[in-house]
Amino acid sequence: MSIRLGDIAPDFEQDSSTGRIRFHEWLGDGWGILFSHPADFTPVCTTELGFTAKLKDEFAKRNVKAIALSVDPVDSHLKWIGDIEETQGARVDFPIIADADRKVSDLYDLIHPNANDTLTVRSLFIIDPNKKVRLIITYPASTGRNFHEILRVIDSLQLTDNYKVATPANWKEGDEVVIVPSLQDPEELKQRFPKGFRAVKPYLRLTPQPNR
Repeated sequence: MSIRLGDIAPDFEQDSSTGRIRFHEWLGDGWGILFSHPADFTPVCTTELGFTAKLKDEFAKRNVKAIALSVDPVDSHLKWIGDIEETQGARVDFPIIADADRKVSDLYDLIHPNANDTLTVRSLFIIDPNKKVRLIITYPASTGRNFHEILRVIDSLQLTDNYKVATPANWKEGDEVVIVPSLQDPEELKQRFPKGFRAVKPYLRLTPQPNR
């Protein structure tokens, strides 16, 4: 099964390090990130899970829940969490799904035979409150994920969902944003963007971030 942007994230029920998870119920009405790992006790993933734990407050500010996945069983996850907390200096209080039967891996297309026919690839999904998949990134085993980029994308998605804007290259919180080309009515432009805007080109209009 191939998942594309805008698809409803597949629901599932599976054991995890914090108990049985019914995914959509667990997500509730907030945002979520689901990220997969090929196996427990792997070095790059150990650092990623530790860094995710350190970002607990940043995710909470954005109403985001994190949940990880590995194909190993719960008892292995619990031992690995001990290593993560010891080496990374952060408490892991988010679930790690135990996907020993590959049920979730199959739902989310995490087994790529050309990479490895038994282990999951390292994919990450951002899921919005409507349970729609809004971002998919798949990383090679040798490259750790950039969680600052994940936060940046969440900020962009949450901003652009509420205002008729898009975010330009390398945008970060507080930078100028782009007014969507479909918005042309002068009165609506004044109403939506009271700080004004500058038109670099008719199709490229920049305005201060509207929620600041």
